[in-house]
Amino acid sequence: MSTSVDGAAGNESPVSAADPESPASAADPGFDRSGAHRYAEQWARAAARHGFVATSTGENQRLLLAHTVRLAQAVLAEPFAAEAGHDIGRALVEAHLTEPGVLDWSVRALGEQFRPLVLPTRTEPETARRIAVLQGALSAGFARALRERTLGQQERIAQAAWEARDRVERALRDSEARFRAVFVDAAIGIGIADVDGQIVDVNRAFAELLGYTVDELRKINVSALFHPDDAAGMWELYQDLVEGKQDAVRVQKRYYRKDGSVVWTDLAVSLIRHDDGRPRYTVAMVEDITERHEFQQRLRHQATHDPLTGLPNRTLFLDRLGEVFATGGPDDRVGICFLDLDGFKAVNDSLGHDLGDNLLVTVARRLADCVAGQGHLVARMGGDEFVILIDQGAGCRAVKAVAAEALAAVAEPVQVGEHRLSVSASIGVVSGPLATTSVAELMKAADVTLYWAKAEGRNRWVSYDPARRSRERTRSALIAGMAAALQRDEFLIDYQPIVTLADGTICAVEALVRWQHPELGLLGPDEFIGLAEETGLIVELGRWVLARACEAASRWHREFPDARLVVSVNLAARQARDPAVVGTVSEVLRQTDLPADLLQLELTESAVMATAGEPLPALRKLAALGVRLAIDDFGTGYSNLAYLRRLPIHNLKLAGPFVEGIRSSDRQGLVDGRIVDALVRLAHALGLTVTAEAVETVGQADQLRALGCDAAQGRHFAAPAPEGEITRWLAARAERRREGVR
Repeated sequence: MSTSVDGAAGNESPVSAADPESPASAADPGFDRSGAHRYAEQWARAAARHGFVATSTGENQRLLLAHTVRLAQAVLAEPFAAEAGHDIGRALVEAHLTEPGVLDWSVRALGEQFRPLVLPTRTEPETARRIAVLQGALSAGFARALRERTLGQQERIAQAAWEARDRVERALRDSEARFRAVFVDAAIGIGIADVDGQIVDVNRAFAELLGYTVDELRKINVSALFHPDDAAGMWELYQDLVEGKQDAVRVQKRYYRKDGSVVWTDLAVSLIRHDDGRPRYTVAMVEDITERHEFQQRLRHQATHDPLTGLPNRTLFLDRLGEVFATGGPDDRVGICFLDLDGFKAVNDSLGHDLGDNLLVTVARRLADCVAGQGHLVARMGGDEFVILIDQGAGCRAVKAVAAEALAAVAEPVQVGEHRLSVSASIGVVSGPLATTSVAELMKAADVTLYWAKAEGRNRWVSYDPARRSRERTRSALIAGMAAALQRDEFLIDYQPIVTLADGTICAVEALVRWQHPELGLLGPDEFIGLAEETGLIVELGRWVLARACEAASRWHREFPDARLVVSVNLAARQARDPAVVGTVSEVLRQTDLPADLLQLELTESAVMATAGEPLPALRKLAALGVRLAIDDFGTGYSNLAYLRRLPIHNLKLAGPFVEGIRSSDRQGLVDGRIVDALVRLAHALGLTVTAEAVETVGQADQLRALGCDAAQGRHFAAPAPEGEITRWLAARAERRREGVR
């Protein structure tokens, strides 16, 4: 059984030993044909193992089988000749089997494994001698063929090198010719200088640009052409280039012409180095951009100045302000006067925009003149707004002095055509250290302060007040977060007991809403109810308070029915004017199952009156439900007693200032006491009960009791408390009553 090259048993060799057309069939009768196949297979494996084989496995094995047959024929031939060894060695090289390991295996195998292939037709010594000769011939043929191929390759490489050198030299000559043509006739200026700045050569365009001849420039150092007002660092940039720290730079710079005039150029300089990397030359290309530069300057001026007044505009002002912050030290200060003309829109609307523009030009000139000697920047921010930047000596007094000067300058009458106008301005003044603010914060503060000046009556300056700004920010934050707070259930209700002065028992509680703010803590109603009324959220918040208070009152009624505890809920003016208020109250009473007479709604005097001084129609509908109605803070609103006869009111709550007044024994205290006495008598005459608010002392309680006041509330009796605390008080009272019965 034969074995293939890849070791698969049972497969025939690529060249069959029985094939009459194969070389083996023509071998001497003493030749082992099957052994030749095995030898060729081993030879092919060795070739594949020792290096890259260009042909396929089958092709390589057929080739080596032919070489094996020829070697066997050479050993058996008469007369003997070693030519076959030479040919096979050369054939191995031609087949690219040139790895040393291939030659080594071929020679060793020929001496060690080839002898059994030749049947013993000759003496052993003779066969061995012939094989040894073939070994040497194969090696010699292999070496000679390899040497010839190597020499051929070297010759081709040398020829290619010579041809490449010729091409390079031709390309260099062509390049130099092209460069010379470009250099001489280029429309752009080109100059070459050594690392010391000495000009080596220039073209005509360069010479004409600077007004010299080519020969004159060859005698000049480039430093003599530099403009003294070039941007800082220009010479240092050139030094970095000639020292090899940079390979190229591109800048816009000025040069002196021979006649002393200045030309603006776009300059690009490149460094040429020696082969070892040392700087050798600089090549400069310059283009005249004087007209373009002047055009850009005009555009830049237009972009940074107001076309009407000629003053710097917002862009330039903010740039300058940014520079102040960027270059100033932590102890430096900055100040701003932000000015707005009062009533300028009316001037424009009544007298026309042309006259308004003339007025703005006059005001701008006056503002610039009044601070011109102080070095301050005056800019027009837009419309009728101007700003003055004080960045030197910007103490508070200095900035306020500038604001006063600006107000005086604007206030002088202005003659515009046939019209003599008197105008005023409002100014927001901001001043502070650079370290404690920023551009954005400074401008925001100036804008806010200008708004304050407008709101306080105009024709004035107002200085920035951080505390006031903080309060406004808090106010804005409360307004912005109130709706979400209601959805997140951040509000809660405390209840302040109202006691009957005759026996000191609790007859009612007033529901007081609080806001448990996640950042500001617990806020009382005085801190957010007014904001809720401004935004209209008071309707939704009031509905929530009403519902929660009625739920609590319903629980107390179910648990302590004998107490008949009334819950008193404040109704804001916007709530009272809400068309749905009657339906809302009715629905809440129905849902909570609270008797209507256990709910009291408190309204201020202004809240109960509709337009034209007439009472709100909703009040009678609310009273018809059985709900009690009370006038809160009585005496601080309309002070019109006549309407009490026409309103379905049940109770008057005396305002705190009246109760506060009766604490003292001076004349004012006596007057307040008489007022309270009169109000109590009036209320009783109208069939109303009276509740005094803000009772703080025993003396106040005793005097109110003596004056016939029905009920009172305040810290003297109890502070506002959660629902659970009220429940404990009611439970304690019920327990005392049960003990009294027993």
